[in-house]
Amino acid sequence: MIRALPMLLLAAAPAFAAHGGEITRRSMPELSDLALAAMAAGGIWLAQRAMRRRKRQPKD
Repeated sequence: MIRALPMLLLAAAPAFAAHGGEITRRSMPELSDLALAAMAAGGIWLAQRAMRRRKRQPKD
């Protein structure tokens, strides 16, 4: 358990730093929102590519 503590703290650090306590009105998406959308689109593209490759008939 003691060895895992530093890893748990590193994993939880972004959650603690995510909110600065200030409430503001958003005028545009944050950079993290755009990065999340890009990663999701990339994941969908990779999954579709893998499914197409798996379904493709082998050439003789």
